[in-house]
Amino acid sequence: MSQELDRIDAALLNAVQRNNRLTSDELAELVNLSPTACHRRLKRLRAEGVIEADVSIVSPKAVGRQVTVIVLVSLERERADIIDRFKTAIRNTREVMIGYYVTGDADFILVVTAKDMEGYEEFTRRFFYENHDIKGFKTMVVMDRVKASFVLPIDV
Repeated sequence: MSQELDRIDAALLNAVQRNNRLTSDELAELVNLSPTACHRRLKRLRAEGVIEADVSIVSPKAVGRQVTVIVLVSLERERADIIDRFKTAIRNTREVMIGYYVTGDADFILVVTAKDMEGYEEFTRRFFYENHDIKGFKTMVVMDRVKASFVLPIDV
């Protein structure tokens, strides 16, 4: 069972969300705790799933992924097996960076990356048109990435 977050956990999480390369000494200075205690707390937060992953945000342009699109997907029927199958497809498709199962006009919202529009068209043929569970999808092309972050506001 996970423990409740205290103010030190919150301070550690706020720090590592913004920069997960801070050393234990730097974190200790920020939260007024020993480096060993910081390391122990971060290890617990990871084990409990509070910290899901330690990642780097990569520039899409630097790696030749010039196109980012937001896609609203509607499924033919809202059955558990169809939803689960589509969730699995999302998880197993490298071009899908983010996938949300949502309420409202669409069933899913995806953030998809491609090298160019031709690459996105190839993706749509493979991922959407060949999937008979999909009723339709709407694409919005991202003109400018204004913010790229997974930083959550943490209040304790």
